[in-house]
Amino acid sequence: MQLPFPPATYIDHDKAFQKLLSKLRSEKLLAFDTESNSLYAYRERVCLIQLSTRKHDYILDPLRIADLSPLGEILANPAVEKVFHAAEYDLMCLKRDYGFTVANLFDTQIAARIGGQKTVGLDKLLHEHFGLTVDKSHQRDDWGERPLPEESLLYAQMDTHYLPQLRDILHAHLKAIGALHEATESFEDACNVTVPNTGFDPDGFWRLGIPAGLNKKQMAILRELYLLRDEFARERDVPLFKVFNDQVLIALSEADPTHPTELKQIRGMSAAQINRYGKPVLEAIKRGRTAPLPQQPPRPADIDPVVQERFALLRDWRRARAEQRGVESDVIISKDTLWTLAVRRPTTRAELEGIRGLGPWRLEQYGDDLLEMLRRNGR
Repeated sequence: MQLPFPPATYIDHDKAFQKLLSKLRSEKLLAFDTESNSLYAYRERVCLIQLSTRKHDYILDPLRIADLSPLGEILANPAVEKVFHAAEYDLMCLKRDYGFTVANLFDTQIAARIGGQKTVGLDKLLHEHFGLTVDKSHQRDDWGERPLPEESLLYAQMDTHYLPQLRDILHAHLKAIGALHEATESFEDACNVTVPNTGFDPDGFWRLGIPAGLNKKQMAILRELYLLRDEFARERDVPLFKVFNDQVLIALSEADPTHPTELKQIRGMSAAQINRYGKPVLEAIKRGRTAPLPQQPPRPADIDPVVQERFALLRDWRRARAEQRGVESDVIISKDTLWTLAVRRPTTRAELEGIRGLGPWRLEQYGDDLLEMLRRNGR
């Protein structure tokens, strides 16, 4: 990949990082992106942090820099505008790995969606506004590899180099259509990310076996295989699917093989997997035939049909408003916020103000409509 600008400055030790920080603290706008190794590690982590000013590009190596905490101070500083594209995942990763939070966000994907654009992937926006074609083959690169190939680093640099300019284009469009207040509110909402619990769930096999219709014996076998897969993945530091995918676990549980030759009949199980895991897999299946099955976790309570009806009414209202504006439905109000409205059924403006996802702009625009919809569903 040939770029019409110099390669990013690669920062991989603390002295260079401290020197960079002195420059960054005087900037009013910084563009960010991250790359993680979810396709290559048992527990993913942030492996690169790309950032751009309006004049220079940098790539930070968090695997080599001992103390990244000063970067968190910059991200949390409301005096510095932070530009991301599709920020949610990046913000979750930064919060999960370093405890970082972000203030004063401009998300170019959110801005494009509020502006009414239907194709909002970064590659599409770069092509539309700058005539660029991005080589997406690097999306599956192993970002934990060191040293990283030059082509991978150039690809990573592209993710932030144009973000300041793209931000300016989208900001001007939002201002022209009177949508800046709406966008600012959406950016503030996007900063409030919650890091999901991605730890190993020993009861997770139920979520695989119940939809597959496994009987009690097969479920017991599945449990043994499910625990074994996690053990292998931890030992090798690879994602679960690089040991066995879920379909192979189900097929093994249903087939209940007793001999290595029978493993060859399992769809999706390669010769390499049989050679590496065949013996312990058969031992796990043998254990499962006689192992007691733990009690199934309680099912979530059935959803109140009145709440479902209320949600459907709100969803139909949202769809109509989105069609009027020419935007996607969740630009109006998120699904989670609609569901909270359906469950709580607020009856006053004051009660609406306590619902996450309804900031001052949305309350002003949609508050009366929402209360009217909820009044119609008086049950």
